[in-house]
Amino acid sequence: MSELTLVSPAASVKEASSAAVASPFTGKSKTIAPLGHFGRAVLRVSDDLIDTVSERLGITLPREANRSATQDDLSALWLGPDEWLLISSEPHDGWASSVQEKLGDALVALVDVSHRQVALGLDSPHVEDLLASGCALDLRESAFPVGACTRTMYDKAEVVLWRTGAHSFHIEVWRSFARYVEGLLRIAEEEG
Repeated sequence: MSELTLVSPAASVKEASSAAVASPFTGKSKTIAPLGHFGRAVLRVSDDLIDTVSERLGITLPREANRSATQDDLSALWLGPDEWLLISSEPHDGWASSVQEKLGDALVALVDVSHRQVALGLDSPHVEDLLASGCALDLRESAFPVGACTRTMYDKAEVVLWRTGAHSFHIEVWRSFARYVEGLLRIAEEEG
């Protein structure tokens, strides 16, 4: 097992770049992979402003439960009647501020959660069985089609599951639970 060098947040860039980068994920897998950095924000919008906000963001916020929408590098995942998780595949410093600027004077709540969460990708013909090891939802494609998303529990950790393909899922998990969720998925993968 390789040794991990811990680097203080106050370390110089030179010191930090010469050390191993601490990641919440470990090991290698054919099915489970970290998805890299995304910009993320939780958006709360009242029903009467959904159309206005959709127009300003350039993406139609889904109104149907457990659905997602994607336009260019921005995805909107329905989490509740007035709540969406916005995910940008092209994050940059100030990403949430640029979203706030687009929203203008619309009375909404926007919270940047880019560093609170991390993402895992699952890709396997047996992905539903793998997820069933810790999630009681019916994730068969007939019940949970491509584009479906939900906030749920995976064992004891809250996650957002998003089906991105017939055999693939994007999982959003709080950084502090990432190794726990990954570990359980790896056990299920080994036993599968």
